[in-house]
Amino acid sequence: MYEVKSFELKEGQKVSVSDFPRVSLAHTPTPLESMPNLTRLLGGPDLLVKRDDCTGLAMGGNKARHLEFYFGEAVAQKADTVIITGAIQSNFARQTAAAAAKLGMACHIQLEHRVPITAPEYEASGNVLLDRLLGATIHYFPEGGDETAADKALEDIADQIRAEGGNPYVIHLSADHPPLGALGYVIGAGEFLDQAAERGLAIDAVVLPSGSAATHAGVLVGLKSRNSDIEVTGVCVRRNKDRQFERVFRQATAVAEMAGCPEAVSKDDIHVTDDYLGPGYGQSTPGMLEAMTLAAREEGLILDPVYTGKSMAGLIGLVRSGHFKSGQTVLYLHTGGTPAVFGYSSMFGDL
Repeated sequence: MYEVKSFELKEGQKVSVSDFPRVSLAHTPTPLESMPNLTRLLGGPDLLVKRDDCTGLAMGGNKARHLEFYFGEAVAQKADTVIITGAIQSNFARQTAAAAAKLGMACHIQLEHRVPITAPEYEASGNVLLDRLLGATIHYFPEGGDETAADKALEDIADQIRAEGGNPYVIHLSADHPPLGALGYVIGAGEFLDQAAERGLAIDAVVLPSGSAATHAGVLVGLKSRNSDIEVTGVCVRRNKDRQFERVFRQATAVAEMAGCPEAVSKDDIHVTDDYLGPGYGQSTPGMLEAMTLAAREEGLILDPVYTGKSMAGLIGLVRSGHFKSGQTVLYLHTGGTPAVFGYSSMFGDL
């Protein structure tokens, strides 16, 4: 496990996440790699990729860092069952099922109908196949746009498990609940800062997908806890930039409170773009398809259509527009999602 540090703030205040219960699930530190071919092709800044697709835990992804804290709390509460909700091809659900299996717990997954895709592989392949292989009990929820209702349905499942003598732990979806898992990226931000420093690199900007906003918020707080003003741009993958801006700020405020550095993040620190969202969550765009193809054929990186494909499209677009310039170093956070490629195979047509 990567060492949890106490970070020094401007007025001598200490920040530590080590008081929170945590289990070891992720293979960290994950690699920090150059992307020389994309750098040369785009003719802009030097591009790096933080390979959080390499966290292990059922084919990897950013949620392994989150789950170290959620399962830490679940173990502390002596839970025997974990319950989570997500889209049909949810990476979070797949990694939750894997963590539950690893720790000897039952797992109930609620799959939400968020995406207007009815292809058989979307419903049965990719992450869904892995959910079943990992032994999760699957439930379905029809209202994919209503987070409060989805959380209420989780509580209904939890009540049933309690009635049967179980002790469930619920990982909620809505921003009404503390984003405990975001603490994983308070640590993760320090990890990539240290890796860059070891190589003599100064990172000027970070680009990442922004959905639930937990990873986005955790990175912001982690950077601030190291007195870093690196610009972080979140590429919207679920909602428009105005709604996402408010969500990121709310989540970052909550994470900063948990981490012991209240008011570390201001609204001036939050940058989001919805220029690459397209018609909505999990829906195809030409930019996403181009980004997935370029990443695969230039750097051997496999992206997914929902999060990393659109956020890589954002990185490419920001370089092409001149937002990032030659002489800068920009880090792209690869949050994983590889199994979802198989669930969305009908999207790709004739490659």
